[in-house]
Amino acid sequence: MSGTDTGRVVRVNGPLVVAAGLPGVAMYDIVELGDGALPGEAVAIRGDLVTVQAYEYTGGLGPGAPAWGRGEPLSARLGPHLLGQVFDGLLRPLSGAATWLAPGQVRAGQPGGEREFPFTPLVSDGDPVTAGDCLGTVEVTGGIGYRVLVPPGAAGDAAQVRAPGPAGLRDVLATVAGVPVRLLSSWPVRRPRPYRERLEGSAPLVTGQRVIDQLFPITRGGTTSVPGGFGTGKTVLLQQITKWCDADVIVYVGCGERGNELADMLTELGEISDPRTGGWLADRTVVIANTSNMPMMAREASIYSAAAVAEFFRDMGLDTVVVADSTSRWAEALREFASRNGELPAEEGYPASLSSALAAFYERAGRVVTAGGREGSVTIIGAVSPPGADLSEPVTTHTQRYVRSLWTLDRDLAYARHYPAVSWAGSFARDAGVVAGWYAGHGDPGWVQRRSRLAAVLAEADRLSALAELMGAAALPASQRMTLLAGRLIREGLLQQSALSAADAYCDAGRGAALADALLAVADRCQDLAAAEVPAALIEEQDFSPVLRAREEAGTPGEVAARRDELLARLAGLVGEHP
Repeated sequence: MSGTDTGRVVRVNGPLVVAAGLPGVAMYDIVELGDGALPGEAVAIRGDLVTVQAYEYTGGLGPGAPAWGRGEPLSARLGPHLLGQVFDGLLRPLSGAATWLAPGQVRAGQPGGEREFPFTPLVSDGDPVTAGDCLGTVEVTGGIGYRVLVPPGAAGDAAQVRAPGPAGLRDVLATVAGVPVRLLSSWPVRRPRPYRERLEGSAPLVTGQRVIDQLFPITRGGTTSVPGGFGTGKTVLLQQITKWCDADVIVYVGCGERGNELADMLTELGEISDPRTGGWLADRTVVIANTSNMPMMAREASIYSAAAVAEFFRDMGLDTVVVADSTSRWAEALREFASRNGELPAEEGYPASLSSALAAFYERAGRVVTAGGREGSVTIIGAVSPPGADLSEPVTTHTQRYVRSLWTLDRDLAYARHYPAVSWAGSFARDAGVVAGWYAGHGDPGWVQRRSRLAAVLAEADRLSALAELMGAAALPASQRMTLLAGRLIREGLLQQSALSAADAYCDAGRGAALADALLAVADRCQDLAAAEVPAALIEEQDFSPVLRAREEAGTPGEVAARRDELLARLAGLVGEHP
């Protein structure tokens, strides 16, 4: 009974609850239902009736049960306690909650408990500050630059600045124009946080996955979609990006996925050392878990909770990444609720608002100048799980309209044990030109030419493979057989990457470029040999394993170059053997 508006439930249909007698409730306000105070959100108001989207299991809730309006929208509780912890779709802590699946159990928990964080003030009493200015810093285990900022809309002179030392989440660190500033703050999850200016993306987000970094890059502040059918490796690819990308903070959303996969990822995160700090990678990761066995409608809120967390850290001048696995399960929750609400269905039963909802979510990404004058970014990577691997279904097609990159996972590649199964024919990167300019100014002017050559060889090899299946490879001219060989070398020596290999799970940009250059150099030498009338069969039977194994065995660009030179020298000897 936390609000002043008291009404009653008149209808319950799964997560859809209709309440009456709530005159002060506005759209998207939180409504608590029944004696257990189950949380819900007002999604429609028709006269005296309020339609509520319930975020917990409504079993036992019936007509006549009490309902109260809390007088506030669904908001995320933000603070340093988020780092290294696991939360549900409403950003309520799951860590240490033995009965978190039971209705109402999580609500009793307090975010962060009694934890304290070392606070260092950077302003003094009487200093003028405005929204976004830094009042002080807090030491957190993730090693990031955590800043305590003046909240949006506040401005004036700082007062009652807390002395250096440990501070709890609810302790007042300072006041600005009478507004208390604490470590713990609240922000409506559906409302984007304000910023000063939106910037164009430039620097790439290095994921450590060669097929992405070399062919289909994404900028900091960019957006991408990862569509793929069951078994094509979406979850593993997203988990690899979560573990190895060079963002400051990672927000991972397990949206309707299997609980055992999420449990495995949490275990692995806790065992991976962070190369920045020497601590654990989990310390700068926020995990939002809303698995398939948890309340369905909390999936709908989970991606907005993730965006609010990412924007919170972005305002500190940090680069954040939101990984949503998967947006299809989120869209299915929208579809189910819309059908219960009697909305007119559109394509495949999804609500007509699906497209605008996807656009609003991906619009939360971007590289910006924050209110405090710092540069920060939010990058969004969303998986799509089309039923039956049908890439023409609505979630996939609408998503492609709003993202800057597409990493399509190919079922044939996955069945051939080629991972990551990113299709070079069905993927794109609209920001490749921008990334090329960035590399040109940061020590790799050949990036754009390398990418163009890789794409051209792969496309030509695919075309010739269709001919070879009809005619036989032996019927092709020697130059075309060398193109087929080059395509195979690039696929096996560059694009394949083992998530289970300690040496190959991550590949930095320098080593990836060295591998690509080595394979292209070998491909060029093979074409030269074919032009010198060395038999194609003799070239094809050579041992190319030194460069193919380099992705796992050569740890530096110099080692890759040494293997390349050794193979080139051996290939050059074929000319003397066959004048």
